[in-house]
Amino acid sequence: MTDNTPVPSPGAIPSGLTLRHPVPSDHPRLQVALADWWGGLGGEAGALQRKLLVPRLFLQHFAGTSFLVERQDGTLHAFLIGLLSQTDPRTAYIHFVGICPDGRRDGLGRALYERFFALAREAGRSQVRCITSPNNRNSVAYHTRMGFHLEPGDHLDEHGTPVHTDYDGPGLDRVSFVREL
Repeated sequence: MTDNTPVPSPGAIPSGLTLRHPVPSDHPRLQVALADWWGGLGGEAGALQRKLLVPRLFLQHFAGTSFLVERQDGTLHAFLIGLLSQTDPRTAYIHFVGICPDGRRDGLGRALYERFFALAREAGRSQVRCITSPNNRNSVAYHTRMGFHLEPGDHLDEHGTPVHTDYDGPGLDRVSFVREL
């Protein structure tokens, strides 16, 4: 779906918010959010890295498996970029999720994940995978609370978290998760 039609699915969205699939014209707003919503995590280099992780192509080719949440005034409030694996028919993948800082802890993240899980099940997928940066401790804790399991890495960091060295290239270590549906 690549229009502004609301998305019916499980997972309660707080009142005053609208859920829809993203469109390519949402890209500039997502880029601002990717720079601003992480409280300076990684400095300017971290903001640039996040922005590069969500190019316009995701809104062109994976809109039907992604979600965008707006406030009544049209301000971007949250998003989830997800896809169905073309290589592994068992797998769906959550590529990137963001909730604006003042929208956290209201159940919206859980609602977005639940909607994606339902979409993945409907597509015959039995697992969802995702990754995060080892220094994003909030993300590691959140995914664990959401029922994701840490996959073994090639070493443990100072917190005992399994890490995949150079997963996304030199110096770009990642923590890998899987959740069975």
